[in-house]
Amino acid sequence: MPVNTHVREPRRPPFDAEAARRHREALGMTPAHVAYGMAAAYGLRVPPATVAAWEAGESAPTDAELTALAGALWCAPGELLEAPGTLREYRLAQGLAADDLARRIGMDRRAYERLEDGGKWTGNDRQAAALGEVLQLPSAALVRFTGRDEKLTELLTSAVTTRWQAYVRPVGKLVAVPRERIQEVLQELHGEYQAGMAGTLNWGGGGGAGEAGEAGRAFLARILAEFWERIER
Repeated sequence: MPVNTHVREPRRPPFDAEAARRHREALGMTPAHVAYGMAAAYGLRVPPATVAAWEAGESAPTDAELTALAGALWCAPGELLEAPGTLREYRLAQGLAADDLARRIGMDRRAYERLEDGGKWTGNDRQAAALGEVLQLPSAALVRFTGRDEKLTELLTSAVTTRWQAYVRPVGKLVAVPRERIQEVLQELHGEYQAGMAGTLNWGGGGGAGEAGEAGRAFLARILAEFWERIER
């Protein structure tokens, strides 16, 4: 009976090859110097050719190799990564192991690892705040990783379709954004939604309420993205 000898390829972080090359050249090092530094300080033996391949974009380091490479180049791991998008990538950017991060935010390690693998957030508000602080997460990322996107979308939908003033406080409980900024954005979104609905009804020709409904649904479908875009702007 054949034996399955397939070994799953380790996940590679979003490596910034050009940044690695710049850091090495700024230190006056060669790929061989970098490889020696990784072996001496971290016990990771990597051929100089592998370091050169990373810089050429032909391959990327593993999590452990990234940490060792950053140490050899005297920089933070995040300086060798492209913009993080996943929770794991934000963690790697801070140079933290999963168990270290779980301990710092007061969460069970297995529960945190399940979260990185796409599981649901099971922590409390204090742990969510600690996660955002330790990983220096943007507000939008923190809301997404802690499973509050759906709730925020519901609040934003109600805010633009009814009285936006009543939703400033509930939205503020979900997002780490100054109250004044939330007020500005909710008022702006509410005004655009209501104006768009009225404009479609008044000038929609034969479409009438049908066109208004379609325009309204299209606006609401992108309400979360619009909210964060305006908050960050």
